Amino acid sequence: QVQLVESGGGLVQAGDSLTLSCVASGRTEIIYQMGWFRQAPGQVREDVARIDVRSGSTIYDEAVKGRFRISSDNAKNTVYLQMNNLKPEDTGVYTCATYTASPSADTWGQGTQVTVSS
Repeated sequence: QVQLVESGGGLVQAGDSLTLSCVASGRTEIIYQMGWFRQAPGQVREDVARIDVRSGSTIYDEAVKGRFRISSDNAKNTVYLQMNNLKPEDTGVYTCATYTASPSADTWGQGTQVTVSS
């Protein structure tokens, strides 16, 4: 149905910025939301940010509000996560997901590692 490929992860220092990208392919017309999740070692996966690709409305986890910005370029079927003022606790595997037929994410990318050193 839909395939996702993330890119942009890496190793940065606290206070640095990083932008992640997620390109969707396949039946992209059925996507109504896209989001970013992250999972730190030994932790459960958490919802970081979502965007309604039709209206542009966004939702953020309190831990990243004011520092992260999610955006989409529908012409490129791409969603971005701009991360500013990164903290060591932002370290984790960041995974892109789509919402197509239900309130739950139903397609996942392979994930990209973000490591923030102090």
